Amino acid sequence: MSDNSIVLASDHGGFELKEYLKKKLIKAGYNVIDFGTESGESVDYPDVIYKAAKSISNGTYKKGVFMCGTGIGASIVANKVKNIRAALVYTKDLAILSKTHNNANVIVFGGRFIGFRKAFSLLKIWLKTPFSNDSRHVRRIEKILEVEKNECIE
Repeated sequence: MSDNSIVLASDHGGFELKEYLKKKLIKAGYNVIDFGTESGESVDYPDVIYKAAKSISNGTYKKGVFMCGTGIGASIVANKVKNIRAALVYTKDLAILSKTHNNANVIVFGGRFIGFRKAFSLLKIWLKTPFSNDSRHVRRIEKILEVEKNECIE
């Protein structure tokens, strides 16, 4: 598991954004693992997002960028998977807070609602932002993990 690896996944609504971000990340030196989709043809986002989320949940990879048309469906699916904290981000503040407060391991974009350059700018901020390790945020994440345990989320 490399800190330089990043998982990408999208449905058809996020396909073009995924391809753009993939090129930018590779150029920036990241090892990109692309879970698809491979075209703009319609595909059900749960099929693609779930597989990518599992690769993070099981520890194979540490972080991911997921996309669908709105970002909502991808967020919902990803957050059903144990150990995933996916944040739908569309501002600089949300990119920072999703990491400093929630230690999000997945950033989500709505491919039909965000510009390509803005998404990459937010992704760069998110990637360089560390978790605060503040006790109140650690406590809250521990409570999220307890909810997952009690709900038997896989």
